[in-house]
Amino acid sequence: MSFKKKDNQIYYNPIRRAVLNHRMIQPGDKVAIGMSGGKDSTSLLYFLDTISKQQRLGFEFDIVPITLAMGFDMDIAPLQEFVEKLGYELEVVPTNIAQVVFDIREERSPCSLCAKLRRGILYKYAKELGCNKVALGHHLDDAIETYFMNFLFHGQMASFDPISYLSKTDITLIRPLLYVEEKQVIQFVKREALPVIFNPCPVDKKTKREEIKQLISGLAQAYPDIREKFIMGMEHGLVENFWTKSMNGPE
Repeated sequence: MSFKKKDNQIYYNPIRRAVLNHRMIQPGDKVAIGMSGGKDSTSLLYFLDTISKQQRLGFEFDIVPITLAMGFDMDIAPLQEFVEKLGYELEVVPTNIAQVVFDIREERSPCSLCAKLRRGILYKYAKELGCNKVALGHHLDDAIETYFMNFLFHGQMASFDPISYLSKTDITLIRPLLYVEEKQVIQFVKREALPVIFNPCPVDKKTKREEIKQLISGLAQAYPDIREKFIMGMEHGLVENFWTKSMNGPE
């Protein structure tokens, strides 16, 4: 693995800032990383591994890579080799999620159910392994896409939280890549030749999120600083600026 001068500016400083700003990782934490085989979670493992081993937060923390066997025909050997090269063992959890979503339930819009099942199994298994945190590879573009999906489809002006405590499982969910753009992740994965496992899901790249991704791409061409402005709005916007309905009716 190589290191470029700009890696701190593009990757490690934004990740460290996100972690510190939102108190994502503390001394003594055991952090499970949900490994899908995609570029985001693979790069997240690489970055957090470096941050921990180099004590860029001032301390080391434990990392547990976990992947769910969804029931698709996938060759995860390259992912296992990558994880082992970093000094970890990939925890593989067998599931029947694909069968439930596509064969039993025959979902027309399967993403929501699939995500719910995956999260439930991941959190439960992470807890059994003694983890108190679960890190997901959601980056800045994911946050913006979620905001626009909530706005356009549900009339809600909100995205996911950087850190969330899940009381049912006693797990804290964190998103350390929150300040990193997707194109930067893509560039890093290509440069370092990190393994990316083909996603065999039949609805991959055919969802509403993909439509929103294209919408944001178009907006970014007209307004190049849209991502920076999004972070500013989410972290410094005032709730008082939202409209509120009077509970007493007109005077």
